[in-house]
Amino acid sequence: MELLNFNKANCKHCYKCLRVCPVKAIKFKNDQASIVEERCIACGHCFIACPQNARKVASDLNSIKSAIEDGKKVIASVAPSYIGAFPMERGEQLVTALKKLGFVYVEETAIGADIVSSLYEEELSKGTRKNIITTACPSVNLLIEKYFPSLTNYMLPIVSPMLAHGKMMKETYGLDSFVVFIGPCIAKKVEANEVQHDDIVDAVLTFEELEMWLKDENINLSKEKFTPFDDRSTERGRGYPIDGGVLKSFVKDKDNIKYDIINVDGVEECIDFLETLSSENIEGVCVEMNACRGGCVNGPGMPKNDLSRYRREKNVKQYIKSRDRSFTYEKIKVPRNIDFDKVFMDKSFYRPEITEEDILTVLRSIDKYNEADELNCSACGYATCREKARAVLEGMAETSMCLPYMKGRAERLSNHIFENSPNAIFVIDGNLNIVEFNPVCEKVFNVKAKDVIGSPISIVIDDNIFEKVKETREDIILQKVFYKKQGIVLIQNIIHIENEDAMLVIMTDITSAEKDREELDRIKKNTLDAAQDVIEKQMRVAQEIAGLLGETTAETKVVLTKLKELVLKDGDIK
Repeated sequence: MELLNFNKANCKHCYKCLRVCPVKAIKFKNDQASIVEERCIACGHCFIACPQNARKVASDLNSIKSAIEDGKKVIASVAPSYIGAFPMERGEQLVTALKKLGFVYVEETAIGADIVSSLYEEELSKGTRKNIITTACPSVNLLIEKYFPSLTNYMLPIVSPMLAHGKMMKETYGLDSFVVFIGPCIAKKVEANEVQHDDIVDAVLTFEELEMWLKDENINLSKEKFTPFDDRSTERGRGYPIDGGVLKSFVKDKDNIKYDIINVDGVEECIDFLETLSSENIEGVCVEMNACRGGCVNGPGMPKNDLSRYRREKNVKQYIKSRDRSFTYEKIKVPRNIDFDKVFMDKSFYRPEITEEDILTVLRSIDKYNEADELNCSACGYATCREKARAVLEGMAETSMCLPYMKGRAERLSNHIFENSPNAIFVIDGNLNIVEFNPVCEKVFNVKAKDVIGSPISIVIDDNIFEKVKETREDIILQKVFYKKQGIVLIQNIIHIENEDAMLVIMTDITSAEKDREELDRIKKNTLDAAQDVIEKQMRVAQEIAGLLGETTAETKVVLTKLKELVLKDGDIK
């Protein structure tokens, strides 16, 4: 099932998605962007950046509605970042709204986070691992499995809070219950569909999708009553959406553990850390990594409302403090009858072996023959020209994506046409001053371009027609004009360039053709005059010997008269 991609109709190949993609998992073919699933870590950066809103995310909304209509026991697991997603007085208003939509039970995913934190704490206390990487962020998990598979042995083999809570709800409400996770994370859609636990969470809904559903049902959260959640969580489970919240949930005494505690947020920062971890002999690190800067509270599935990042984080922090203090994490008991283990595996993909000569061949094809030609402008979406060349060789990019190359190519083509056209071509600006003047213009008007560039067109030819085009903004097409001063006849086209406030003028010199036509007309007229003399002579003879030659004369007159009419019609001679 294709979960994430782009809408072909909306994509305008601006490459903005590729520029923000930290792993360059976006392929361009025929100017169309598409996500390559085996490379994608589902961070959602491209969807946030896309100015054309070309994103296409598989939605489970219809399956959720169908489950409700079929009378299934539909249960919501709501990520704790919900309090930063919607403008409302208290989180209990969301519970009321969800039950109006048809959810039978509504619980916080933080319940699952409490369990995960307890399991993390157990692993930490063992102290047997060289390094520890928490595994609550599915996007970071994919990043390690696909791009740093050698580090999977550092990943804590424990399910995420979503999966832990899903397992618990299936245990509590029955295997026939329909569990829906609601949160800010697009990667959860991928995680829920993984084979090893695809029967735990039946559907995933982002907060953005939920917001649209609430609007469709005319439900205003701020006006809803307070309904308590059907189960409660502790402070540490609620802290997961905030940067560093996972570590705080299970690391109680930093001074008495063998690990250095580190939290990293942002995919680029995570990649940098993982590269260091894989290339250097580092030992004794316990790290929390989040793909989203600031944590889940800034996930790509958050609603596009007026709540700022600061306000979202503040709301979540206040929500953490508002916990029921009588219910603490010490009271959390891990249900040992449920398997919370997860297997992380090598999901790396095939990449062809590429030689230096291969890269140079691609670079030469886009006019990059030395280091100075490699601008590394990143307009194509890749950091360097060589990185882009590698992508071309891997079938992920096209040479036409190089904007400096395409610009230079277009300019060369334009200049070739301008310089070598058999037509006189010039450009004048809004003030009717000459901007461009090609070699044929020099020949036709007998002036040098360097002498007239920047000067009014009126010093070359009459400017009345250009004043008219400037005023009316209407093009002149195939107009035949005789310029008496130069003694030339031209077919002129004057095209008004709206956005540039300029005019493109293309003229074809037909002076020689006109002279040839005049000569032909002269010959035709002389021929007709001679024919007329023949007719007149024949008529005089006819009058003298009418009886003898009358019929022949009449036939001759008819034939010659038809000839005259035909020639006159063909040659427009008057």
